[in-house]
Amino acid sequence: MLIALLVPLSLAILAFTAILLRAARARHATPSLEGVVLGAITNFFDTLGIGSFAPTTAWFKFRSLVPDRLIPPTMLVGHGLPTMAQSVIFLVLLGVMVDPVLLVGCTVSVLMGGLLGAPLVARARVWVVQLVVAIALLVGATVYALTNLHMMPGGGTAASLPMTLTIVAIVANFLFGVLLNFGVGNYAPTLMMFSLMGMDPRLVFPIMATGASLTVAGAGTRHIGIGQIDLKIALGITLGGIPAVLVAAFIVKSMPLETLRWLVFVVVLYAAAVMFRAAMLGRREHAAEPVTAAVAD
Repeated sequence: MLIALLVPLSLAILAFTAILLRAARARHATPSLEGVVLGAITNFFDTLGIGSFAPTTAWFKFRSLVPDRLIPPTMLVGHGLPTMAQSVIFLVLLGVMVDPVLLVGCTVSVLMGGLLGAPLVARARVWVVQLVVAIALLVGATVYALTNLHMMPGGGTAASLPMTLTIVAIVANFLFGVLLNFGVGNYAPTLMMFSLMGMDPRLVFPIMATGASLTVAGAGTRHIGIGQIDLKIALGITLGGIPAVLVAAFIVKSMPLETLRWLVFVVVLYAAAVMFRAAMLGRREHAAEPVTAAVAD
């Protein structure tokens, strides 16, 4: 079953690399040094489960490095190969310990959610979804902290789930894939959900990284073809991100379980704060739209 994931993933890596290099040669693009440093830092913490999209977006905005309309596609392309590297490493190091039904089911589910999610969320208000996710993450972080403090019953060492929870996890991963269309990363909610279900947090990494890598590969390929990206920054992020992933992955593998549990708590809190801030900004922008339209009239 593990080979069934590694083979298509390896083919996706080869194809994505070829497409990226061909685009770089065609446009005479060279990696940006700032992109290399940014890629190394964000992908190191991404491999620890913190996520790379929020800090990358924050740096882009702070430095006015990339036009707003190019931020999502540039991130998808730049973080594509590092995310796929994460997936291969975690599958090899930890994938064999995970229930294959859970691993494959959740991987396919998040991929389908990512591919099919756009029509489902086209008419939804992004800030409302972000606010709901932020509240859910905050509640989950509170429950998780209480569990870590032995104030609530909790697991944390399982490699598989009962059939009922497996089905819940697969359905939830489809929703996480849908949320990727809003720019909501799947790492924090996936870590929180499986940890609260009693799984060893280390064994969640191959599940969430594999689904994310296949989804990012598909979207990134489309964006390279369209050409609406800052290719120099994307190449830099890729070049800096891959070695950072290699270092961070072995930290995750060897980190004591208690430490990793508290890391998950911090990750979820951070993600909740990012989502809440984005929701508030989006709400203000949405509220300002009728006023802007009235002035224009």
